Amino acid sequence: MINIIDLVPVMIGMPKGLKQTSSVVAIGFGVDESAKDTFTQASVDLNLSPLDREVFVVLAVNLDPFTPDNAVGLSSKVECSLTTTSQTTVANLSNSNCLAASGNFIKGATDAAGNTSVAFQSMGSETPPATLEYIGIIATNDFFIQVKGTGNGTAKGMDGKLYGYRAVADADIYAALVQSEVLSA
Repeated sequence: MINIIDLVPVMIGMPKGLKQTSSVVAIGFGVDESAKDTFTQASVDLNLSPLDREVFVVLAVNLDPFTPDNAVGLSSKVECSLTTTSQTTVANLSNSNCLAASGNFIKGATDAAGNTSVAFQSMGSETPPATLEYIGIIATNDFFIQVKGTGNGTAKGMDGKLYGYRAVADADIYAALVQSEVLSA
């Protein structure tokens, strides 16, 4: 029996109502907590032109939260997210404005004899495989990044990269995208 595997990549089309105006760009960013274990948010400007109905089509996001402190018998974590609107806490993927979320966790425990055990967990920080046309569209001029540590001795932070391209939207599509993004804030 002979199996034939088709290795030709699937060409995924442009989202309807959009015209790509740039090649794929990578935008690096980072944010540090203003003080240890304190929610901190930063805004990253995309320099989009609202007069030209310009949007940013997000293809992928990578988030890299710092490693939490490992104190004997104590738990700690660093959580982060990237959203299209301003937030008051680190968002998770159930938030419709959240394009990516990640976290590093250390679970510490000490038994009666003083023996310490630690379990380390890292939440997914990568976006879905490239079988999707895009993972989101940012219609307003900026996006937001959030970080918060818990149980750490020093302030933590996160670094990341956003991949995508600029596009011009049809007038009705642009209005719907902006309204949807602003009203869901």
